Amino acid sequence: MDLSSEKIKRILSKYKFHDVAIEELQKINRIFPEMKSSTGTYTFTDSSQRDLVKLIGNIPVKYEGQTYNFPIQLWLIDSFPFTPPICFLRPTSSMVIREGKHVDAKGRIHLPGLHNWDYPKSSVVGLLNEMIVKFQEDPPLSSRSTPSDKNPHELLAMVSNLQINDGSVRYQDQQNVKVSVIGGGDLGMASVMSIKAKCKIDKLVFIDIMESSTKGGSADLEIFSIPKVDVSKDLTSSAGSRVVVVTANAWSSEQSYVKVVQTNVEMYRGIIPNLAHLSPNAVIVIASQPVDIMTHVAWRQSGFPPTRVIGAGCNLDSERLCRILDINLNTHKQAWVIGELSDNKVPVMSTTGLNSSIKPEIAPISSATKPLLDRAFEMMKNKGQRSWSVGLSIADITNSILTDQMKAHSVSTLAQGWSGIASEVFLSLPCVLGANGSTRLAGVSLGEEEDSKLRDSVSSLSNLMTQIRL
Repeated sequence: MDLSSEKIKRILSKYKFHDVAIEELQKINRIFPEMKSSTGTYTFTDSSQRDLVKLIGNIPVKYEGQTYNFPIQLWLIDSFPFTPPICFLRPTSSMVIREGKHVDAKGRIHLPGLHNWDYPKSSVVGLLNEMIVKFQEDPPLSSRSTPSDKNPHELLAMVSNLQINDGSVRYQDQQNVKVSVIGGGDLGMASVMSIKAKCKIDKLVFIDIMESSTKGGSADLEIFSIPKVDVSKDLTSSAGSRVVVVTANAWSSEQSYVKVVQTNVEMYRGIIPNLAHLSPNAVIVIASQPVDIMTHVAWRQSGFPPTRVIGAGCNLDSERLCRILDINLNTHKQAWVIGELSDNKVPVMSTTGLNSSIKPEIAPISSATKPLLDRAFEMMKNKGQRSWSVGLSIADITNSILTDQMKAHSVSTLAQGWSGIASEVFLSLPCVLGANGSTRLAGVSLGEEEDSKLRDSVSSLSNLMTQIRL
């Protein structure tokens, strides 16, 4: 690994932990000499760009007695090694990506080692070894075959399951639509009844787990049985769900806020990995409190890509904001509330109308939009978030996923890389929701006041996450 080139030295000199980063790169070179360092410009999802060092090479993966070289690429963020690398497969023209638990459709790699990164316990050497093990269990690459190579029965089956929808081709898979709600109490009940009323489902499972302090309601549902709603106390009943909603909270008598949150984290440790294993293709929707922290925890514990773990976040506030702008202020544009679910949340507006078929974009805050948004935001105050209101919001999110609606919601999602956010935090941002989960809208320049609130939330959430034992 040649670290002496002027370009690599120049970029590494800008890294926050320059000396430590070089030590880590030298260690990688000793153990994985085939990984070569170079430089490149990485484009984040908000379209911002940064010159970074990257590692490119192959890792040996054994499968069914044969060894295959899987090409990978690791981008090292400028806070490396305290921040995990961004990892991708680099398939050749003869390879095709097999989307699965550890790799998404774009080839980005999601592993427990990345989600639970904690330097110096974590290292790229350890990550590469984990990659080899996981890829041997479930290879994410396969050879690209031509139509003539395929079994004719497989081709016929594939064709029979294709449908044309909105000008695109997608597989028809509308059978056995199952949703599970984990956690009893008022919010669990409100979510069950709202999803049953709004969403077209074949089965809705309500699991009132013993560990939750928000128990109750399941007995009444068993007495007054509702069609297509099953009541259970066993997580295995959730197997095969398209959407898993978690409303459970395990509040303790601890006085410290951190300890109260830690109680919820301990409860999640017993349920989230099991839910992910039972429904490996599900989208997990979190409504436990504090929602931004618990969504972050659920993502770490599930091993899912961040697009498939979202929190209810500011969706309710966003829908209320749109309603006030539309009805009270005669402004017919989509709007969202973004940020932490706290006093630091801020409103933003879309560039498109409410019923536009064009993909929405966030409009930069200007002297024209700010007074309008501030007035609407003031009118929203003191409305509160009662269980039924949040339940309706959860049903709205669930419906967009089940119907592949591609509607923009403000949900709690991984914010790292959005509008210059470098920390690994979850907070509410506008995301397009569909059958495969969430896709963030691109970031924009916020006003000074709004940007300050967002940065305060990032700092607060980051600080709280450092105090939690995952």
